[in-house]
Amino acid sequence: MAQNTSPVNTLERKINMSVVAADVEKNVATRLARMARTVKMPGFRPGKVPMKIVEQQYSAQARSEAFTEAVQQAFGTAVREQNLRVAGFPKIEPMESTEPGKVFFSATFEVYPEIETADLSDKALDRATLSVGDAEVDKTLEVLRKQRVSYVAADKAAAKEDRVVMDFRGTREGEAFDGGTAEDFPVVLGVGAMLPDFEANVEGMKAGETKTFSLTFPEDYQAKDLAGTTVQFEVKLKAVESPVLPEVNADFAKSLGVPSGDVEQLKSDVKTNLEREVKKRLQARVKNEVMNLLIEAHAFDVPTALVEQESQRMAEEARANLASRGMNVKDIPVEAAWFADQAVRRVRLGLLVAEIVKKNELYAKPEQIRAVVEEQAQSYEDPADVIRWYYSDTQRLAQVEALVVEDNVVDWVLGVAKVTDKPVDFDDLMATN
Repeated sequence: MAQNTSPVNTLERKINMSVVAADVEKNVATRLARMARTVKMPGFRPGKVPMKIVEQQYSAQARSEAFTEAVQQAFGTAVREQNLRVAGFPKIEPMESTEPGKVFFSATFEVYPEIETADLSDKALDRATLSVGDAEVDKTLEVLRKQRVSYVAADKAAAKEDRVVMDFRGTREGEAFDGGTAEDFPVVLGVGAMLPDFEANVEGMKAGETKTFSLTFPEDYQAKDLAGTTVQFEVKLKAVESPVLPEVNADFAKSLGVPSGDVEQLKSDVKTNLEREVKKRLQARVKNEVMNLLIEAHAFDVPTALVEQESQRMAEEARANLASRGMNVKDIPVEAAWFADQAVRRVRLGLLVAEIVKKNELYAKPEQIRAVVEEQAQSYEDPADVIRWYYSDTQRLAQVEALVVEDNVVDWVLGVAKVTDKPVDFDDLMATN
């Protein structure tokens, strides 16, 4: 029975309640009788243990379970009667009894915020646009050529993009240090595999030459014992190799999955795949812009319980990601508190998007889900098999449904806000993760 409900702060509520002690004791007796039918104890046959012994052993457990059930029922009834949307779990605390035969307690909990969606008709929004043409196809082919680069020995001074093979030995105050020595070490200059100052000293050397130079490690160098220190390197260059890119011809086309070797077919395939990738990246950009606009246009408190749950989930994701990379997560502390700000944003967006979806009936339609599944399947060798894979698992399909709902919200915002199409640079778009 609920006595009264009082607000603690914007979202926190407190309900004072009571349950009838006799009802709890009746529940205790019922539970003990049920236990007595199945409990096993040495010296007694199953179900023949004297009730007095059962009570001695299990009365505390039965009373705890009975009281918990009574509290849950009382709390559930109270929130239903008052139409409260509870976020998280309540904190139950005992209270001083003011009536004989009753047990009093309080439940402190959070409720979901009441969200008033803002008028977005006067909000400005940039929508990134990009058309895929011959220039973008050519740039992509150049990337594919570089991915298939080969190297040939060259009688020349080493320069950026050359692959060199070298022996080197690093010393600090005359003593070698860990990681500072290697033999027959291959590296492509200019790709950032070595420190810039190291590569700068290697550039200009020819095969067979030896060079000694000083180098100061950056203050933020990963090896803390070397950070900010000055060392000496002796480098012997053993080979210089120049890059050779494959020609865009029939052999190149075949290596990229065009059996006929038709270069024009290759370009067409590249354009199709590129258009799909560009579309995905443009959608991601505009979705990010829309979500930022929604956050800026709406200010409301979010339940701490939901933020804590989301922070914990993000921390667990981070640990799983580190573990998948072969790292021992026991040696790397990952605290949920690190993700608090991101969690607040995610929770706020989740609540806001849900309200917009409900208010404007932006739920995912079956044909929309099917269209997204089919589009994603096109990038695989057997699209039909991928489609069956999606529809064989309701959880996978639910993930697609969530994406469709988000897209519906994005389209809705684009339909009401002041949208300006803004062309973006191809290289900039493709460099975005």
